[in-house]
Amino acid sequence: MLDLKLIREKADFVEAQLARRHGGFSIKPIVELDGRYRKAQAEWENLNRRRNEISESFKTGKLPKEELEALRKEASSAKEKQDQVNEERVNLEQELNQMLLSIPNLPAEEVPDGEDENGNKEISTWGTIPSIKNPRHHYEIGTDLGIFDFERGVKIAESRFTVLMNWGAKIERALMNLMLDTHAGKGYVEVFPPILVNRDCLVGTGQLPKFEGDYYKLADDDLYLVPTAEVPVTNLYREEVLEEEKLPILHCAYTPNFRREAGSAGKDTRGYIRQHQFNKIELVKFTTPEASEEEHEKLTRDAETILEMLQLPYRRVLLCSGDIGFCARKCYDLEVWFPAQDKYREISSCSNFGDFQARRAGLKYRPKDGGKPRFLHTINGSGLAIGRTLAAILENYQNEDGSVTVPEVLQSYLGGIKRIEPQLTHA
Repeated sequence: MLDLKLIREKADFVEAQLARRHGGFSIKPIVELDGRYRKAQAEWENLNRRRNEISESFKTGKLPKEELEALRKEASSAKEKQDQVNEERVNLEQELNQMLLSIPNLPAEEVPDGEDENGNKEISTWGTIPSIKNPRHHYEIGTDLGIFDFERGVKIAESRFTVLMNWGAKIERALMNLMLDTHAGKGYVEVFPPILVNRDCLVGTGQLPKFEGDYYKLADDDLYLVPTAEVPVTNLYREEVLEEEKLPILHCAYTPNFRREAGSAGKDTRGYIRQHQFNKIELVKFTTPEASEEEHEKLTRDAETILEMLQLPYRRVLLCSGDIGFCARKCYDLEVWFPAQDKYREISSCSNFGDFQARRAGLKYRPKDGGKPRFLHTINGSGLAIGRTLAAILENYQNEDGSVTVPEVLQSYLGGIKRIEPQLTHA
């Protein structure tokens, strides 16, 4: 949520920054509504002040009867008017807060201008693109290896739900353990949170109300299946005041994630890239504004380390103002190479939200100097998306005979196996 004080004091600046997003966002309705709210607030305060003055006058006991009667009538009228104004004030405040929830974060100054992904800026590349003659898609390889069962996934649930079999399930679990072990070794405290969260959690991290149709909600409860571990982990400290001495707080978490992907119909309908249920390791940081940029760079580097351990070629991309996420002020995408598609595909988004989520979720810290609590900064990123990592391994480590070489760093998690061979028959 944007700071209402910033909107009041620098409306033109905020409007200009929102225009960089190319999403049709404007604070003009908020400014107009805020004016009405402040007028109602001032009137309520004046009426309250006058009622207090009248109350003090009664205490003197020295007023003539006629004046006392006049004051009683004025007090009664003021109370009635104040109640009316208070109702208007409360309604305007609620409407104002709802409007603020619909406005995205402001892009950081260093974020390049651009309308869509074509305006993104490549920052760096790592690794060597493998030379593979007639590379096959991961879903073709995985089917022949007997590790993907797309048909039975549809039978059990619906399209975009996949059953992992044998080595598919084992590699998915091995990747999870590799990622958690690596991040825990760098100071991230592991969390295994609930995968059901209440509405306040999704509002606090910015998924709601903006993206209501993208998530799975329980019919009989106000609970949602998590779209990412970012949601429960960020809300661990909702409405709390942390001590600055404890910052930064670093967490890593595994959860299955559930998304309807309502806005992506027709995209990646084949394969294991865009699923309604997928596994992911999330990295989340809570830090001071002063350390925010440095911690964002460190988190992004921590996610990159996993790709390098797996020897998967990738690039880092700085998202432009028109492609950046709703809550982010700055975001790096890590994109891994897919030989069959002959291009890089996103495998992690590492975002700095500034105090945007903190204002929505009431996340504060108490400065060392004893000053009043301040909003902290939140940062997160995938470390990594496990399913997409599996798909990238299948394509980058494929062999001409249909087998797939197991990345060296994973072999110890898989009982020493070095190669997965195609199955001659399928169950």
